[in-house]
Amino acid sequence: MSKSVALPPIVMPARDEITVEGVLRALADPVRLAIVRQLAAAGHEIACGGLTVPVTKSTLTHHLSILRQAGVVSGRQEGTTRFNSLRRKDLDALFPGLLDGVLAAPR
Repeated sequence: MSKSVALPPIVMPARDEITVEGVLRALADPVRLAIVRQLAAAGHEIACGGLTVPVTKSTLTHHLSILRQAGVVSGRQEGTTRFNSLRRKDLDALFPGLLDGVLAAPR
């Protein structure tokens, strides 16, 4: 018999707990910015394994955790797969134009 491994719960702030400082800090890292750009371009949720970044799986998990804690992305669990999506509506409502400006910046 195989033992199922429980994944930790996905924790993210409510809309009113998101701060511009936290968002900017999260987006300052090039890997996290690349993740956000991929999610924005896709326009839908992407499984962790579907993200293309030059880091190990554990480092990707760390970067996604930082983005979730800052309120930039949301996540949901389906079996052993975690799906991530950009919290665009929340970010646009709180900080109009910020995400568009960040995404439009040269790479």
